[in-house]
Amino acid sequence: MINKVVLVGRITKEVDLRAVAGGGSVTQFTLAVNRNFTSANGERQADFISCVAWRNTAEFMKKFVKKGALLGIEGRIQTRTYEDANGRTVYVTEVVCDNVQLLESKGDSNSNGEYEAKSNEKEQDEFYETSKQLVADDDLPF
Repeated sequence: MINKVVLVGRITKEVDLRAVAGGGSVTQFTLAVNRNFTSANGERQADFISCVAWRNTAEFMKKFVKKGALLGIEGRIQTRTYEDANGRTVYVTEVVCDNVQLLESKGDSNSNGEYEAKSNEKEQDEFYETSKQLVADDDLPF
């Protein structure tokens, strides 16, 4: 079976590293991933994906990743359940990260250490429009 996830997005808050039994470490975080299209009113929307990183990956993130950083993540989707304080079953779906990479340099951050989003939406749109002129749908083999 294949269970492979690749995401590029921005981390929504500072990394919170926790110790777990057995001496390991873990961090849970949310990655904001822009959708490839805009809504009916022209706004770009994002999905907020729950992620978890363990051991060395979690420690790397605590050391180098700041709120707003652009990350590339490789991992797998995992589901789990637990009972909350009221006895209700809670279902969780998250990405377990095997690899996390910073996709911006430190020089891209502002004075608070947070990363500023750089918009190249216009460049993407111009490329998309040009590509539509170069390749017609009839030319595609599928």
